[in-house]
Amino acid sequence: MALGYVRPARVEDAGEIARIQLATWRVAYRRILPRHVLDNLDEAWMTRQWTEAVRNPPSPRHRVLVAVEQAEQSYLVGFVASGPADAEALAPEEPVEALGAATVSITDLLVEPRWGRRGHGSRLLAAAVDLWREDGFDTALAWAFEADEATRKFLTGTGWEPDGAARALDVEDMLVPQLRLHVALAATEDDQ
Repeated sequence: MALGYVRPARVEDAGEIARIQLATWRVAYRRILPRHVLDNLDEAWMTRQWTEAVRNPPSPRHRVLVAVEQAEQSYLVGFVASGPADAEALAPEEPVEALGAATVSITDLLVEPRWGRRGHGSRLLAAAVDLWREDGFDTALAWAFEADEATRKFLTGTGWEPDGAARALDVEDMLVPQLRLHVALAATEDDQ
């Protein structure tokens, strides 16, 4: 197990978050998304988006957390972004009221592949769950690419389950299937 910790993202982390996202997508999704789409992602644009997400979140319950690997130097190695479930969390044809105000949605949960299998994803998820409970959420959702076995295995290994919702993202006229996973956030006796 690596020495590491999780902390809230800072504005100065935005460039590193964008770099991690880009590097991870290019490895993890290379067989899922068209290569030219991954090759043409704009890191500067992504950095601006993460700067805004950290500096001006839409609400206090929108959060970006980062995982830090501690060695002779410290490195940002992953991140999780989440917030109250909105229209992006809905399945096709699902009414907005279906999710409720006590539902949180993960928009991104990524650990750079070279830092994988060192506990960073578990630390990120555990820290996020603690904050979600503090914020009054009782259910969490996440969309995963159907072909992204690593993400699905990670989430199901921590108690998440498919909820039956599915959709397909249109990426350059290619439909990429996704499924939605969920987990109840009720505190267990071990947590108390």
